This record gives sequence, structure tokens and C-alpha cells, in this order.
Amino acid sequence: MDFGLSQEQQMVVDTVRDFVEKELYPHENTVEELGYVPEELTKEIRQKVLDLGFYAANIPEEFGGGGLDYVTMSLLERELGRASQALSVIFGRPSNILCGCKGEQVEKYLMPAIRGEKIDCIAMTEPDAGSDVRSMKASAVKDGDDWVLNGTKHFITHADEADFAIVFIATGEEETPRGKKKQITCFLVDRGTPGFEIREGYKCVSHRGYNNSILNFDNCRIPASQILGEEGKGFDEANTWLGATRLTVAAMSVGRAQRCFDLAVNWAAERKQFGQPIGKFQGVSFKLADMATDIQAAEYLTMGAAWKLDKDLPADQDIAMAKVHATEMLARVTDESLQIFGGMGLMNELPIERFWRDARVERIWDGTSEIQRHIISRGLLRPLGA
Repeated sequence: MDFGLSQEQQMVVDTVRDFVEKELYPHENTVEELGYVPEELTKEIRQKVLDLGFYAANIPEEFGGGGLDYVTMSLLERELGRASQALSVIFGRPSNILCGCKGEQVEKYLMPAIRGEKIDCIAMTEPDAGSDVRSMKASAVKDGDDWVLNGTKHFITHADEADFAIVFIATGEEETPRGKKKQITCFLVDRGTPGFEIREGYKCVSHRGYNNSILNFDNCRIPASQILGEEGKGFDEANTWLGATRLTVAAMSVGRAQRCFDLAVNWAAERKQFGQPIGKFQGVSFKLADMATDIQAAEYLTMGAAWKLDKDLPADQDIAMAKVHATEMLARVTDESLQIFGGMGLMNELPIERFWRDARVERIWDGTSEIQRHIISRGLLRPLGA
């Protein structure tokens, strides 16, 4: 693995960081106060990303996207992680699973998503089906050439802005050596479809403005032509395209931690107590040393996992390690940064308390820390027959 950045990768880092600092940072306080991103601001940011040529950078070139490899995409996500989640999501990375579109779906969903004309959201989680996705109760029944969907999804981020939802729903059962398991099918469901309701979700302590929604399906009828992939093969489609989402969380955690750390270092150098900068005190300087080490370790884990994906090497364990370490590192760095800032760290005049709040959700979504440890330990024990 080459630890140096190519000229193209350095250009991506410099361009995205400049965009984040100039176009996103200035609006963070507004989003925090309002709890949403104003529609005109969303349109303005999206158009600037399109003009920059970075929209849909995660989509392979063969489908019309930017075609960035995993390492370069992780560098891009790291830079976006520095900004408010509600603003950085506008940078435009359509769900990769749309690459599974076929026939008319390509022009109806994939291409508009790549051009920034339509926004998608992924709906999988339910009130009684979080980590155990196969326990979902929402179901779809075939009726002629249509499917009728019923049930509820929640914690669906960005659904308030989405033009359509990528919905995973139970469509039957299959026998397995471990008993019956639900077959999951993926559907493309347009906003405004009769029987499909998008409701305001819960108030979350993390990532204000990046809102979650509740999706209700009440005899929602959609044609079979809107199945993404094959009937009953929704997990196969997800595993093909969505495997790197946890790597995205890791990369963004590294970027957010670095921004928080930079603020803490500057504060430790400038803030004086007892006649000298507080960074002179070992109690503070050792915190900084540990934080710097923690961040760099998380970055190496993240880039190493991305490198394996680019080389088509098995990377499930590496991604899990990156995700669990980077998100828990972010929690430690934001907490220690707040401690260094003291009382001011808790005040909303500074972004430290926001970083601290925002960090909490990273250990839960896209697979909890416990799930990541299960993946890691399973990979260690299964070859030994345990």
C-alpha cells in the first residue's frame, strides 16, 4: 500500500476541503438554529457541487458517475465529515444500490439521481427491526402485476428531502438450515404514491437538520417493474452495492475528529492560566498526544480497508475495525476536546458541544459497535471451527 497521495487524490482533498470551508461552514450555525436547511440554500449548494463536477463522484463511470475509487472516495468523505451532516449530504452521493437499476428504471431513477434532479433515501430500519433486519414486519403481497405494501419504517434519514425511497420489505419466507427466514425484496417507491406517507420523525440530539422520518405504507400499490433487482433477493442487491457505507461513516468520523482536534490544539496554545498556555501543562499536552495518535490510527484503518476494496480483497473485517475504531475515537476526541475548552466547550458560541453531540450517533447507525465487534470476532473464530 502506497501511503502517499496521487496528484489526483491531492486535488480532490484540496478542492473538497476548500468547498467545505467556504460553502458549508458559514451556514452551520443557521442550520443548528433552524433545525433544517432552507430550500434555497439546498438548491444553491447542490448547483455549486454540480458546477464543480463532483456530484455523484461515488457512482462508477460506466453508469455516468465520477467513478472515484474507494481510497479517493474515503478521502473525499473525510473532508466532508468536517462539516455539518445536514449540509455535507447535499454534496450529492446517490445510493450506489441504484446501479442495480434495469430497463426503464435507469432513466426514471438512476440517471436523475446522478444529475442531481432526484434525491433518494434508503428505508430498511423498523421499530422492531434494527440490527436484526430479517425480523422486519413490513410486508408486500403480490396482486396481479402489482405489489401491495403495508407497514412502517423509521429512522429514515433524508426522507424529508427525497423524491423516492429505496424500500426493503418482506415478501415471503424461505427454508434454511437454521429454520425459516424472511425473503427481502427491494422496491423503488415514489413520493406521492397513494398509500405512501412520509411523516416527521423523532427529535435527535445528533446532527440537527439531518432529519429522520417515519414512512408508513397503507395498501400502497406499486407495479412489479419497480422492484430493484430480483424478487426475494434484496439482501443480495444490498450486499453488492451498500457494503462500503460503514467505511463512509469511518472516514467522516476521522474528518470530524480532525477539525475538533485542530480547534483544541489552537485553544491549548492560546488559552493561558497561571501565566502560561494550558498546553504547557502535562494534563493537557498528553491529551493532545493521545488524540493525535487515535486519529491517525483511525485514518490508517479506514484507508487500509478502502485499499483492500480497491484491490478486490476480502475487507469485511477491515471495514468493521475501521468503523468501530473511528466512531469510538471520535467520541473520545470530542469529549477530550470539550474538557480542554472547559466551560466554554459546552457553550453554543463554539462548535465543540455540537461535535460532542453529533459524535454519539456514529456508534449506532450503519451497524452498532457491538455488531462491528461481532463481525470481527466471527472472522477470527470461524476459520477455527468455532
